[in-house]
Amino acid sequence: MTTAPRPRTTTRDPEALARRLTTWLGTRIPGARAVAVTVPESNGMSSETLLFDIDHPRPPSPTLPASSPGSPLPSNRGNPHERGGAPTACALRLAADPAAYTVFPRYDMARQYRTMRLVAEHSDLPVPRTLWLEEDPSHLGAPFFVMARAAGRVPPDVMPYTYEGSWLYDATDAQRDHLEAASVSVLARLHDQVPSSAADFLATAGTGSALQRHMEAQRAYYHWVVEGRPRSRLIERGFARLADHWPSDPGETVLTWGDARIGNIVYDGFEPAAVLDWEMAALGPRELDLGWMVFLHRFFQDLTESSGQRGLPGFLCRDRIESRYADLTGHRPRDMEFHTLYAALRHAIVMLRVAYRQVHFGEVPVPADADALILHRDTLEAMIEGRYW
Repeated sequence: MTTAPRPRTTTRDPEALARRLTTWLGTRIPGARAVAVTVPESNGMSSETLLFDIDHPRPPSPTLPASSPGSPLPSNRGNPHERGGAPTACALRLAADPAAYTVFPRYDMARQYRTMRLVAEHSDLPVPRTLWLEEDPSHLGAPFFVMARAAGRVPPDVMPYTYEGSWLYDATDAQRDHLEAASVSVLARLHDQVPSSAADFLATAGTGSALQRHMEAQRAYYHWVVEGRPRSRLIERGFARLADHWPSDPGETVLTWGDARIGNIVYDGFEPAAVLDWEMAALGPRELDLGWMVFLHRFFQDLTESSGQRGLPGFLCRDRIESRYADLTGHRPRDMEFHTLYAALRHAIVMLRVAYRQVHFGEVPVPADADALILHRDTLEAMIEGRYW
């Protein structure tokens, strides 16, 4: 399959970022330096990630109060500098570059940081240890937070893990089955262990059920994406289809991960070692995460099959995800055609914004038909017409 050049995700200078990071770190841990600073080639399409090591001659003083601006906050699992003078592996999540035609209208790093700490406090999920939150944009040009970096492998998006040659494709059926079961368990434990009452800061403004408010927020996001750009007839048909097939009972409200997919998990072997990317976390029904996990695999699998490859047709199948989740939680997923369509629709809005960013930077021409920019156009249309599953 011929792929287009990867869209630009930043206008920032990585070397300048590294220098500024070292300056900032030195004020937090006297004598410390940020070394081996890299920007991953797989850097995200929204928030940016920097990887670095902390090199310091001795463990930092624990006497700074947690309320001090920019001071180290207690990590959620152990001492992040427990190796004394040895470099400590870290990852930094930086709010998106405002000059890079951002994917989302707002980046609330404190919200992500607080979500990760909440999940770590109330569950046994392998959430990375959170180290610092910095809300002053003067240091790196935007707010950011730092967390411990987990060792392991992530199923790739480019080229997708469904393609021949990826480590997951080359795994045995038993290994993939273990990874699938462990990944569904991440959702089950999140939904069952973290009380939604502790996550009221994630509630979406508005009236009605959590699902209704979630959908209205997506409508507002879509209108922001197409402001001054061609509208998508297909996305608008999707919203109409969902309104006509609204669940009679949206179900229990839980804390949802939001971007619930295996590409946001670091695996040690085939076991989750770190659950990443919480910027889309929200309150809503369990099926928001289940529908997203099902659809995001279908997105990669459908692209793989369209290129003439077999992909992984027996992996992350909808019926098995639903069955595994029900066995773990006692909750039988419902209205999953609604929720997989909703996931496909939400993904289409994000992809449309990414495509319009390419237009903005002159990487692709202005399209005659906005729907042509949606990679999974055929899948979305089939779901809207009720003929996909």
